[in-house]
Amino acid sequence: MTTTHGTSYALVPVSPIVGAEVVGIDLAGGIDEVTAAALREDFWRHKVLVFRNQHLSPDAHVEAVRIFDEPYDHPLWLHRDQQNRLVYVFDLEEAGRASTWHVGGTWRNPPFNIESLTYQVVPDVGGRTLWADLQAAYDGLSDPFKVLVESVSAVYSADPGDGTYNRPPSTQTIEHPVVRTHRQTGRKGLFLSSSAIRLTGIEPGEGQAILPFLLAHASSPNYTVGFSWKPGDFVIWDNQATWHFAVNDYQGPRAYRKVIAG
Repeated sequence: MTTTHGTSYALVPVSPIVGAEVVGIDLAGGIDEVTAAALREDFWRHKVLVFRNQHLSPDAHVEAVRIFDEPYDHPLWLHRDQQNRLVYVFDLEEAGRASTWHVGGTWRNPPFNIESLTYQVVPDVGGRTLWADLQAAYDGLSDPFKVLVESVSAVYSADPGDGTYNRPPSTQTIEHPVVRTHRQTGRKGLFLSSSAIRLTGIEPGEGQAILPFLLAHASSPNYTVGFSWKPGDFVIWDNQATWHFAVNDYQGPRAYRKVIAG
């Protein structure tokens, strides 16, 4: 199904619940506010938007994110683009720590609202990224189970632990509710990451049984979509309504830039 807007772009959903490609927009050239408003509505609905063949400069990448939310200047990030401090650079041979289902920024409160990537170097084969819709996963629970998990929180380490931050190691923890009401749409969704240490609000044994179930349920293929990449592609996603997985099935370099918001 392709939906065409009067603001001169086409939206092509790639699954019934999450993810769409936007066709006909040159983000580097800037867009008017009418188009920006339409994109925001599509973003909250589809949660992951992909714009092909954009080849955004660091400055244009920041402005593209600014359509949806204000980019975040992380005071602790080590690897920044020399042109724009709001752009974080990655140049790696494999996905590494991103090869798990995760939400960005669970070590802080609040977690990031939005994450985005622009790709400069991608493998010829492999290197897809998967997203799962945490709101659809919540909808897929039974009503009694929804009541239970709405009273539960998950505990995470307050240490980013990935080597990209200028921050001493920490043994502190932080808690996030397992069910979050979306700040824009008011829709409820699960909010959890595979780095969760334990659940609170229930007995430890109950948490040890429920947490693996929730992690498996939220990563079900029923709620999942995947994208492959070419140099120049730009993707932006709702970090508080989805979680993602960088498939570590490739060889050779992979380089991209990240801008986060919130």
